[in-house]
Amino acid sequence: MSRILIFIFITFSLISKGQVQEKIDRGVVALAHSTESVYVGWRMFKDDHKEISFNVYRQDIGFGDFQKVNKTPITHSTNFIDSTIQPGHGYNYKVKSIINNVEYDEPGAGYVFTLTGSVPYYSIKLKDNITLKRIGFGDLDGDGAYDFVMQSPDFNVDPYYRPGYWKRSPEPYKLNAYTSKGKHLWEYDMGWAIETGTWYSAYMVFDIDQDGKAEVYTKAGEGDPREMDGHVLTGPEYLVKLNPVNGKIIQRQNWIPRDGFEQYNWWSRNFLTVAYLDGQNPSLIMQRGTYTTIKTEALDKNLKPIWTWESTGEYEKYKGQGAHAIMTGDIDFDGKDELVFGTSALDDDGKPLWHTGLGHNDAGYIADIIPSRPGYEIFFGVESRSPKNGVCVADARTGEIIWGYEGSTHHVHGQAMIGDITDKYEGIECYAGEAKGGDKFFLYSADGVRLSDKNLWGNAPKAVWWDADDLKEICYKNEVFDYEGETHLKVEGKVLIVADIIGDWREEIVTSLPGEVRIYSTNILSDKKEICRMQNHLYRMAVADATMGYYNAPQVGFK
Repeated sequence: MSRILIFIFITFSLISKGQVQEKIDRGVVALAHSTESVYVGWRMFKDDHKEISFNVYRQDIGFGDFQKVNKTPITHSTNFIDSTIQPGHGYNYKVKSIINNVEYDEPGAGYVFTLTGSVPYYSIKLKDNITLKRIGFGDLDGDGAYDFVMQSPDFNVDPYYRPGYWKRSPEPYKLNAYTSKGKHLWEYDMGWAIETGTWYSAYMVFDIDQDGKAEVYTKAGEGDPREMDGHVLTGPEYLVKLNPVNGKIIQRQNWIPRDGFEQYNWWSRNFLTVAYLDGQNPSLIMQRGTYTTIKTEALDKNLKPIWTWESTGEYEKYKGQGAHAIMTGDIDFDGKDELVFGTSALDDDGKPLWHTGLGHNDAGYIADIIPSRPGYEIFFGVESRSPKNGVCVADARTGEIIWGYEGSTHHVHGQAMIGDITDKYEGIECYAGEAKGGDKFFLYSADGVRLSDKNLWGNAPKAVWWDADDLKEICYKNEVFDYEGETHLKVEGKVLIVADIIGDWREEIVTSLPGEVRIYSTNILSDKKEICRMQNHLYRMAVADATMGYYNAPQVGFK
């Protein structure tokens, strides 16, 4: 049987397996399209009837019942422009589904005030005048809408020992939870035992225990164990589980200990992620270490160990092969998730799957980069000095290098970017650049043709589905624009994440401003009816990972 036929057979067989799904609502969003029209968008689900259509209903705030505003059922998309509004009014919107001529109520509603003109965002006003470090999404209250868990202040301590990296934490991190409607739920103080940096303070928002509400997990300490200069070198370390409704600690156990790590810089690298190791149920993953020893522990919904692994003994060659994030996905198509923890991978049972020997990477993306090849590929940007393949694409199942830059590289830096940004070439384009002593930049086609050696978009652009076509746009320096094309939008604030958290199949750009979070969402009408991205497993896992390590924008997988 050919490799392609084997892949098709395996992929087909996996679709029938029952992975526990999040219960989310239609995600209705209403945005001013002009002062006289409103854009309304909502989610399509993967289990929707193939002939499903929709009606849109509007309620004038304070003036009675919802009234249908579309003349005929909406059959070919999940968005609508309402041109029958009154300027300056506030409206609620909801949708109803139609199956076999029968109309059904659907949870989820959107609100808009039309004085905002055509600015496509809604905002959450924060209780304090702060800017955010990171943001996570999960349904904390069980109503089917994504709520927000925000980490502040926007300050980063790096444990690296050279001057200019480590600095004393000015105040402890805090986690603040807000509902989808912007109501503040709770605040959790991470305390002085957790230094205010990416590598000390991983947290995860996900419904691991499957009770219908996304609990919050985070690394924790005890008291104030700081040395005179502000370093935290001693003291107990914990994994804690927070109640999603009130933020109280409901479970606590030991974190992976510092034992076996040579020094502070190495033991300060900590991660949390989620993976469906049995193909059906989510598990929590703890990891410690990146540059030398790496220790990983998988936990079930009761936080009992499933397996542990470390890069010592027979696995010594895996030392230093870690990344600044963990990628989760079913890379070998056995129906269970694997962990790509750098330029190496662990199987679902905690046994090493492969390692490339490339060393530590800053950037990594799992996706179907090369459509002509079966399975996933991984784009790597390698921080370690490399004689070759510092920018490369590898087979996700085997780790085999498919193509790479033949010259030497010096610290390929930041999150890099992948995305299908032009239809001139088949597949997904890949972009990365050097920093800290290097000056090379790379834009490649999916097949490894170098399209540019220029610094086009720095080290951390983001590809985003924004307009109505299948190509992604580029978000860089607070502008959203087509590759070699027009600018669609300017956003304000620090871009935290790009993800499909509301509305139709396109993505939102979430930014942080002092005292405010903005969720920019497109108000461009689309004629496509596509499944919302958050019901794609590979994509959803990457969105969950946004609260630990470097942020790698989510990619759509095969299912």
